[in-house]
Amino acid sequence: MIIRSASSAYIALALAVLVSTLLFNNASAQSTAPESATTSNEVQAPPLTMPMIAEPTAVAPEPAAEEAPLTKPTVVDASKISAGDTAWLLASTALVLFMTIPGLALFYAGMVRKKNVLATMAHSFAVTCLVTVIWVVIGYSLAFTPGSPYIGGLDRVLLNGMEFAKEAGKVSVSEIAPTIPESVFIMFQMTFAIITPALITGAFAERMKFSALLMFITLWSIFVYAPVAHWVWEPGGWLATRGVLDFAGGTVVHINAGVSGLVAAIIIGPRLGFGKEPMPPHNLVLTVIGASMLWVGWFGFNAGSAVAADGRAGMAMLATQIATAVGALAWMLIEWLRRGKPSVLGLVSGAVSGLVAITPASGFVGVSGALVIGAAAGLACYWGATTLKSKLGYDDSLDVFGVHAIGGIVGALLTGIFAVESIGGAQSSFGNQAFGVIVTVVFSAVMTAIILGIVSALVGLRVTPEAELEGLDLEQHGEHVL
Repeated sequence: MIIRSASSAYIALALAVLVSTLLFNNASAQSTAPESATTSNEVQAPPLTMPMIAEPTAVAPEPAAEEAPLTKPTVVDASKISAGDTAWLLASTALVLFMTIPGLALFYAGMVRKKNVLATMAHSFAVTCLVTVIWVVIGYSLAFTPGSPYIGGLDRVLLNGMEFAKEAGKVSVSEIAPTIPESVFIMFQMTFAIITPALITGAFAERMKFSALLMFITLWSIFVYAPVAHWVWEPGGWLATRGVLDFAGGTVVHINAGVSGLVAAIIIGPRLGFGKEPMPPHNLVLTVIGASMLWVGWFGFNAGSAVAADGRAGMAMLATQIATAVGALAWMLIEWLRRGKPSVLGLVSGAVSGLVAITPASGFVGVSGALVIGAAAGLACYWGATTLKSKLGYDDSLDVFGVHAIGGIVGALLTGIFAVESIGGAQSSFGNQAFGVIVTVVFSAVMTAIILGIVSALVGLRVTPEAELEGLDLEQHGEHVL
């Protein structure tokens, strides 16, 4: 009896435990049923089998008070900095500097006569050093700090106010690029300020005094480049507020440099023997290598101007590649048809024409716009460097006006036609872009003439005829290429 009673008790206890377990599991299942049902009923997206526009993953952000957009360089918490954007701008900065030294230096050096090779390369190298100091002292402040619509303030003279405090977790940023340190933005824009006057030197190659060059570049960087950069790229600049579009430098860099180069070439005068004796390029191999470096570096120039590692940077890079290739082919084709042979110099000149023309449009246009702009640039710049130059008779040594001014004008105007709002977030018009072109042309021409007049009065502009015949390498630098 006792054993039977104990067995009955154990059986009852086991049944109780079993029932309790079942009840507990049922309750748990009911409490998690909605989540489980949601999980089991989710529709699994099929794998992609062709290029598609992907929707970003929806992440419900925590409610937070909206921050007012920055209106001037400001110190922010280091957590605001994007590692990806910063890395891309660091790389882009190196690429754009690579365009000047060694890219532009080699490109120009190959097209001059042997006796002027070192002097021509020295122009690009010296400009890089000189403009670096000018930019730090006053150029950046005049170009990229709020002041009036026409010129920046003096808040960043000697880069005063630019900060990085690692321990405090603080860093200053520009209102134009709030996800990267201001130091990186300063460096990136410095490379633009460097290559622009370096381009001008090709217009008066083989005849200008080195001392006059340095004085001219100093004054030009402060009184021409900085104001135009402020007008177009500083959000409060008067051309920017008018809606003139220039993504990476069609007006600020290429029209500015090309028009100034033409004025300088005319005021300084042609080279001795120009139009009477042949002046063949010294070494086109150097020119092809330099042009190739320019092409590669230009991706930092254009795609970097998105100041972010994003889809717009990708579109700018694609548009750049397309326009460059089409520009080279267009120049090659017209030269082939007119002269019977496609020259290597024409091929690389066409590529540079495409690079120049797509620069103002690269962050605003799609594939069709890039194709048209590249083709138009190749044809227009060929005309500018051959027919126009021949008819007007000016000695633009290395076709700065024919390629950079003409290409920049073509690109700026066509930006107003082909800009796609869904790509660049902005639209303009042909008339509005033409206004920006005219303003830049007039300002650059007038200011360059004034600056050259000042330099001429102080130190003179041109080497002596004897020095020019001997070559600038020996006469200006005491060296020569064997």
